[in-house]
Order: sequence, then C-alpha cells, then structure tokens
Amino acid sequence: MNITYFTEEHELFRKSFREFLQKEVVPHIEKWEQTGTIDRFIWEKFGEMGYFGLAYPEKYGGMDLDLFYTVIFLEEMQCINSGGFAAAMWAHAYLAMTHVNKEGSEEIKQKYLAPSISGQKIGCLCITEPFGGSDVAGMKTTAIKKGDKYIVNGSKTFITNGVFSDYLVVAAKTRPELGNKGMSIFIIDRDTAGISATKLDKLGWRASDTGEIAFDNVEIPASNLMGEENKGFGYIMQHFALERLIMGINAHARAEFAIEYALDYMSERMAFGQTIDKFQALRHKVADLASQVEMSKVFNYNVAARLDNGEYVVKEATMSKLLSTKIADEVIYECLQFLGGYGYMEEYPLARLLRDSRLGPIGGGTSEILREIIAKMIIDKKEYKPAAE
Repeated sequence: MNITYFTEEHELFRKSFREFLQKEVVPHIEKWEQTGTIDRFIWEKFGEMGYFGLAYPEKYGGMDLDLFYTVIFLEEMQCINSGGFAAAMWAHAYLAMTHVNKEGSEEIKQKYLAPSISGQKIGCLCITEPFGGSDVAGMKTTAIKKGDKYIVNGSKTFITNGVFSDYLVVAAKTRPELGNKGMSIFIIDRDTAGISATKLDKLGWRASDTGEIAFDNVEIPASNLMGEENKGFGYIMQHFALERLIMGINAHARAEFAIEYALDYMSERMAFGQTIDKFQALRHKVADLASQVEMSKVFNYNVAARLDNGEYVVKEATMSKLLSTKIADEVIYECLQFLGGYGYMEEYPLARLLRDSRLGPIGGGTSEILREIIAKMIIDKKEYKPAAE
C-alpha cells in the first residue's frame, strides 16, 4: 500500500471492489467481448454498490469521496482484461456524468444524475466528429435556437456507449460564426426523434459499444442547455484534465497487470533447464519496464492528489496521458514477447491487452495533439485557465 495516497479505508475498498469484479463481472467478460454488448444488469449492480457515485454529491445518491477511490476504481478494472468493459463504465461515470454534475441545472441533475448514479440510466459524451478528431474547435454540429427550442444537426463519432446509452451529452455550435466561442453543451434523450446511431467495428475495446451518431433536425427544449450558452468549449477543456488523467491511470494499471502476468508465466516456463525469469537479458528488460511503470504511476498519483485539491492540472494531466499510454504500449508489447508464441494466442490475455492498449495514444486527444499543447505551455508560455464557475 502506498501510504502517501492510500489509507486503510482505500485498501478495504480496493479489496471489496476486486472481489465484486471477480464475482459479478469476470464470468461474463468473454460473452461481452464476443457480442460487443454489455448486459444491462451489470450497470444496475454497479449502481446498487455505489460505484458510479464515488465522486458525486450525496444529494443525488453519491458518496462524495476523494479522488483516490476513483483511482482504485480505474486500476482494478484494468486487471480483468477488458479495456472495453472498463471504458464503458468510466465513460459513463466520468465523461457524461461529469458534465451533468458540473453544468446541469437542478432539474437536469434530478432527472439524469441521480439515475446515472443508481445505474438506471447510462450516458455518453458526444464531442468527437467525423474528420474532426482532436480538433474540437472545428466542430460542425449546430444547435440553432428557435423560440423555446434548439434544433440540432450534425454527427459525432467514436462515441463510447454511443449505441445503447439512455442519454447523450452533446457539444454543438450555438453561434457557429464565433468558432470555439460559440459552442454549448446539451443533454438529449436517446429516444428523441431524429437521432440515429451506427455501431463501429474496432480493433480493441470490443466489449464496449462505440457508435457514430447522427442528428437530423433534432428538436429539444431550451431547458436542455447545460451551463451558459456559448461557454461549452471552456467546460470541455476544463474536464479534459480529468479525462486525460483517467487514461493515464488506466495505462499504468494495465501495464502493471501485464508485468505481473508475464512474471507469473516466466516463473513457470522452462527453457534450457531453468525458468526463463533466470535469464539475464529478460531480467534486465523486466527491470527497465517495471521502472518506467513505477515512475508513471507515482507521477499520476501526484497529479490526482493535486486535482483532488482543486488545482488546475491541465499540463500535468496532459503529460500523464502522453507518457503513460506510450509506456503502456511498450510494456505490453514486451510482455507479449516474453510469452513467445503463447503471447500471440487469444486464450492468453496479452493479445487482447495489446489491442485494447493501442487506443490509449489516440482517444481523448492524440499524442500528437497533446505534444503540441504541452509545447505551447512550455515554449510559448501559453496559459490555460479554468472555465468561469
């Protein structure tokens, strides 16, 4: 236990959550990986246990706990070898729900946040667009106000929970002529007329439903606006810090899982009269890999502590995602190599882990975009500031 960040209560939570995952989730993972659909009952079980409410106010059924309970939530889900299942859970709990909690009106919170915490409603966050990728400011989707309604037109893609969710948190241009200063955030029920979704076939994260969503003259009440009109870009940028840190934590956790699995395998695999963990070339490689993972993990914990204290850690969270996802890909690649031919077999976990990990440097802002953000902050002295509360 890292006593700098984790208390005895944290570790008790880790133990109970690990047991829950083994009992309630692991027996279904292979089915969900095959079908690409996560059965509804597990969302409700997560809700019953309070796992979706770790970071949210008690008023809506949450527990308002510190961020290190979330860290544990993320780390443990990386150890059951389904990046898609983990993504579905944290995209609901920390992408969609974060916006509902921070920008939603009281009416919206009662209608959407409370049932999201209980697992009765599933949310998705719709920002990325076809051919837009990481260029959030270049968004084409519009929401034009007409009387007491908005008319939404456009499309989104690569949306986790994009097909089976109950509601969508959607970014759209309310004043397209203002560029990123004319963007707003809305909440829209899935069954609203004019919404259609197409499921995407992916290399990894196969348990999660990832969709492309189209909005064709979708009419919504003006009360579905979250936060202030035309302030959406600031809200998105502010919450990106949490998303990037989440992906950094996921990365160090799956890399650690890969090393632990590889070490167990190496301690039993015999070659030339000894277990392969006795060969110096492999031992030194493990030393290098473990050192990189430990450094990224401790850095991520530090960023999490600062974020939990209310600091605006956009630079550090961006660094977390950039480096941790790169390290995870490299570590998992090498761990697969330790298993030789067995690493390439689907019945062993490293094949899926390698595929799932590859999304790390892409989702939530590509590594190329993140490097430019960091370069602007370090070289050009650009300052990113929190959105006005």
